[in-house]
Amino acid sequence: LYAPPDFSSLRNQLQVQLGAAGDDVEQRMNVLREVHQAGVFRLLAQDLAGLLTVEKLADHLSALADLVLEICLVEVWRDLRNRHREAPRFAIIGYGKLGGKELGYASDLDIIFLYEDEDERAPEVYARLAQRLNTWLSSRTSAGLLFETDLQLRPSGPSGLMVSSVDAFKRYQEENAWVWEHQALTGARHCAGDQGVGEAFETIRQQILRATR
Repeated sequence: LYAPPDFSSLRNQLQVQLGAAGDDVEQRMNVLREVHQAGVFRLLAQDLAGLLTVEKLADHLSALADLVLEICLVEVWRDLRNRHREAPRFAIIGYGKLGGKELGYASDLDIIFLYEDEDERAPEVYARLAQRLNTWLSSRTSAGLLFETDLQLRPSGPSGLMVSSVDAFKRYQEENAWVWEHQALTGARHCAGDQGVGEAFETIRQQILRATR
């Protein structure tokens, strides 16, 4: 109960249990919830025992969320019909407390979805992926809730598309974003998904924050 978190071992545990669940979507969603709840419970026990600083607790909760996002993305992509490539050129970007690695026990996830893929099928495929992924994260099953999600920081907010291409995100930040949206970039980071898309986001983030004003 009081052992430091081993996220590599936890990843392996998740993969084994998800594999055993086969194609049963609800069972796989429950596996993610139960493993996440067990991880949070262990951190809570260590917190109450005085073994963790506030900063270390937030780091562990954020790392646990990153792992769940990573595994969840893999699982949803595996089920998606009419996939046009083996691995998605798609990334999850965290803002707010997730982006700043400051998650608490009851924090929601401020996230956006980006992709970088020239295939003509990409916009439709990744839109379905983003929708399904948000459902996996925020639906309440017999095992409870995984995370509340907040997608309002995406370009154009609630009226915008759920997923954006990297180029569209860059244009929005350069031409249409409000000052507070640029301020939100100070605590944003790539949390899960394609590393190349994450690096493209980081390049845009640096350019926007360093721009002469």
